[in-house]
Amino acid sequence: MQTPVYKFQPEDHDNVYEPAEDSFLLLDALEDELEALEQLRPLVCVELGPGSGIIVTALSKAFGNCVSYCIGVDINPRACRVTKRTGQLNDCQVEVINMDLLGGLRDGCVDLLVFNPPYVPTADADSCELEGRIGEFSAEGHNLVKSWAGGFDGMVVTKRVLKDLDRILSKDGVFYLLLLKENRPLKVIDFLKIEGFIGKIIKERKIRGEHLFVLKVSRK
Repeated sequence: MQTPVYKFQPEDHDNVYEPAEDSFLLLDALEDELEALEQLRPLVCVELGPGSGIIVTALSKAFGNCVSYCIGVDINPRACRVTKRTGQLNDCQVEVINMDLLGGLRDGCVDLLVFNPPYVPTADADSCELEGRIGEFSAEGHNLVKSWAGGFDGMVVTKRVLKDLDRILSKDGVFYLLLLKENRPLKVIDFLKIEGFIGKIIKERKIRGEHLFVLKVSRK
């Protein structure tokens, strides 16, 4: 999978998460999984929080016309615009929805779900703010902190997605999730098992004081 070309305008840098080591780890993991994903033949691919849009665009390039929809879902309108621009720069058909996570998608429609969430643990007060002010995140003044601040355990946003996973994934759907060591990925795998899913670590990398993991999640 080629890393797509992307272009930030000056105003984007303070409002949209730029590709970094975590982005490239997730991209590498998806490249390793490409043969399995081609066999899956997903019709609907969704990336939550695409930011720059390089991952959902890379998936669109890799699958070509085999996928009906490659969709980026972001609560940040600026990120939506950058993702759309990235798709256009790479001659890819990428749809973009300005929305809070998965609530607006119909049941069982997603064959491939990808998420690099806000995973950095922050103070308890920040956790309350993340949940209590979720409706404000779509405002034009989106703060870049919201793209990485994950609440007291770094899992506030991720837990919302995990609770909705059974509803949104298709029968053979798969979910790729990036986590930090402090997010306790093995505990996440145990939770998924209880919920009827199989989770496993497929790639990990230590970078600048962070130990990152990519989980692959599928139904039992």
